[in-house]
Amino acid sequence: MTTLQLFGIGDTLPPVELAPVTRMDLIKYAGASGDYNPIHTIDDEALKLGLPGIIAHGMWTMGNVSKLFSPHYEEGFIQDYSVRFKGMVMLHDVVTLRAELTDNQGNLLHFKVLATNQAGKKVIEGNVVFKVLE
Repeated sequence: MTTLQLFGIGDTLPPVELAPVTRMDLIKYAGASGDYNPIHTIDDEALKLGLPGIIAHGMWTMGNVSKLFSPHYEEGFIQDYSVRFKGMVMLHDVVTLRAELTDNQGNLLHFKVLATNQAGKKVIEGNVVFKVLE
């Protein structure tokens, strides 16, 4: 039996706090993803569209949520992952990632995942199904 299979409903993974979002994080993500929308890297362009400044790519934030499961990759893998974007992540925000077990079906573990900024505002809310290797 793996570590995660010992979890009970309502148990949580240790939270992960990301370093403050930097412009370089977003430039690197733009290059890796091919998403060069200037609202993610150029202040003037974001301001022209009424944003308070550049914003992180939603998928950058979503991808980081998987870091909650990194300590368990030898036990299994993320089989399904869905989120709703709830708010913008701004330059210099500190994002905290959380996961709570909501259902344990033996080798399929269902987690509610959440990402919040330093003010406690939700920026992502969703679900992960982690499949434990047999």
